[in-house]
Amino acid sequence: MNRTIRRAGLVTLFLVLALLVRVTWVQMVQGDALADDEQNRRNMIQEYAQPFGDIIVGGRPVTGSQRSAHGGDMRYERTYTDGALYAPVTGFSSQVRGATQLEGIYQDVLNGSDDRLKSPLDLLTGDSAKPGDVLTTIDPKVQRAGFEALGGKKGAAVAVDPKSGELLGVVSTPSFDPSTISGSGKDDDAAWRKLTARDGNDKDDDKPTLNRALRQAVPPGSTFKLVVAAAALEDGLYSSVDEPTRSPDPYTLKGTSTPLENENKAAPCENASLRTALRYSCNNVFAKLATDLGAGKVRKQAEKFGFDDEKQDVPVRAATSNFPKKMDAAQTGLSGIGQFEVTATPLQMAMVSQAIANGGELVDPHMVSRVQDSSGHTLESFEDPDSHRVMSQDTASQLRSAMRTVVEKGTGSNAQIDGMTVGGKTGTAQHGVDNSGTPYAWFTSYAQNADGKQVAVAVVVEDSDAARAEVSGNGLAAPIGKKMMRAALG
Repeated sequence: MNRTIRRAGLVTLFLVLALLVRVTWVQMVQGDALADDEQNRRNMIQEYAQPFGDIIVGGRPVTGSQRSAHGGDMRYERTYTDGALYAPVTGFSSQVRGATQLEGIYQDVLNGSDDRLKSPLDLLTGDSAKPGDVLTTIDPKVQRAGFEALGGKKGAAVAVDPKSGELLGVVSTPSFDPSTISGSGKDDDAAWRKLTARDGNDKDDDKPTLNRALRQAVPPGSTFKLVVAAAALEDGLYSSVDEPTRSPDPYTLKGTSTPLENENKAAPCENASLRTALRYSCNNVFAKLATDLGAGKVRKQAEKFGFDDEKQDVPVRAATSNFPKKMDAAQTGLSGIGQFEVTATPLQMAMVSQAIANGGELVDPHMVSRVQDSSGHTLESFEDPDSHRVMSQDTASQLRSAMRTVVEKGTGSNAQIDGMTVGGKTGTAQHGVDNSGTPYAWFTSYAQNADGKQVAVAVVVEDSDAARAEVSGNGLAAPIGKKMMRAALG
């Protein structure tokens, strides 16, 4: 054989062997990684090859599927019924931008790729099965009541069943319709650019894709006084909500010469009881309570309610509500009125009222009841959630009584509902450089109807057309909470 031909043959054989080794390596070692790579377009093609399963609210789907209007190799795209109303629950599923919230968490169930949906043959061939569905705990009446009450305001609201932990409403405004960004066409791209546009002035940015109910923690203001009151009663600093406190008015923050004033100068806040202090929202009382207890005891109580929990899943991961780790005495005093660096989500403040309403027991809040296959068989159930004790039944009973006084005779009068027992706490939280931002208006509450059914609610109005001096929890947030409570129990 010609030497040149022989060498060429050997080189060719070597290249073939090298190619076989490489193919084997890719298939055996890198196959799973390549198959799972988010840049692998075949995954996207398979995901959008058939109609999706649905997210169910009140027994009806609020999601759907339609043939893609843009052609191409992704045949279906997501549709939404009342998209803006339910966006804080569903999130979005986009051919271009992936999926968020329930759409993202249960993506494999909804697109049929979850192994629990597959038959033995599907597992062998790697084919997708018929998609499953996600059943939520959301009450359509409560969700719509909160959404319509917030209207054009920037804010959020959460409603929860105290006994079961079921989230009945998760509202965030302004919102958006996920249908406008679910495809891959020019219109979808333009809609996304509009949704995410920023004008350079952060306080004027609406951020409609931000879930303010779960994913934004802001200063809770005077609603945090419920946490401090619980700490004082649990610690034994005071044995009753009707026992006078040792609280000068005004109170000078410890270690400073700065007096802490009350919003209502005529309120009877000097040495006021916890009931009176909650009724009139006396800053002097709760700043001194926090200072007397110390940051450690207040933090311990706050963490029982869920503050500082970095893995608060409902199942969407909530932003961490924060009670500061390092404070001096003056800063501890300010934390007692929900200022300094204390932050909370509406979910967190709803959990505070939830635990108080439920006799001191906090049931894990959740907005999914079941995940099921196409035949209705349960894959996952969340109908028996965990719970833990936050405070004694006696402390919870006393706080419920004091919260009723707030609504019946105090700063929460706009939440009164005929024929129902309602308790609450208002809050107005300063923020921004030198408190220059428009204050947040807060309201957290519970209600019980004649049949004993309960609901707990928290509302924050982040921005409104009201003049700064007119921003109040009772004026802006309490009426929203009232409408959601009435929808839940009416």
